[in-house]
Amino acid sequence: MTSLFGVYECNADAKGRVMLPVAFKKQLTKELKGGFVMKRSIFSKSLELYPMATWNEMVKEVNKLNKFVKKNVEFIRMFNYGVVSVELDSTGRLLIPKDLMTFAGINKNVTMAAAGDRVEVWDTAAYEQFINNSSADFEKLAEDVMGGIAPSEPEK
Repeated sequence: MTSLFGVYECNADAKGRVMLPVAFKKQLTKELKGGFVMKRSIFSKSLELYPMATWNEMVKEVNKLNKFVKKNVEFIRMFNYGVVSVELDSTGRLLIPKDLMTFAGINKNVTMAAAGDRVEVWDTAAYEQFINNSSADFEKLAEDVMGGIAPSEPEK
């Protein structure tokens, strides 16, 4: 599994095409040929870009849900709503569909931010607002999420 890093500002053209930052292309060299999946984020007005192999692994887990439980079926439906396959064109651009651009409030200024095994795609102003509003709570969040984890011992 790829562990991505970095935050990059880009521009979307009138058709919704955005150049994938060179740094991400280098980190995703193996994944470029396989294509990507783009979807709505669950917890924010942003988009998520998954390498196809990563997406397929996640879908395997989702498909294990019991389809005879109503909330599972509703989750699967909403999880897959708006999911599209995307590939880089010959110049290294991704085409963000209009409905996804509308969902994320993306017009021209785009921020692509690494989030572990995926890239979050935000309207730049919304990303900055989220980061600025969340940074004050990050200390508590870090303690709540990571505070109970004992550091691993160094390898010998």
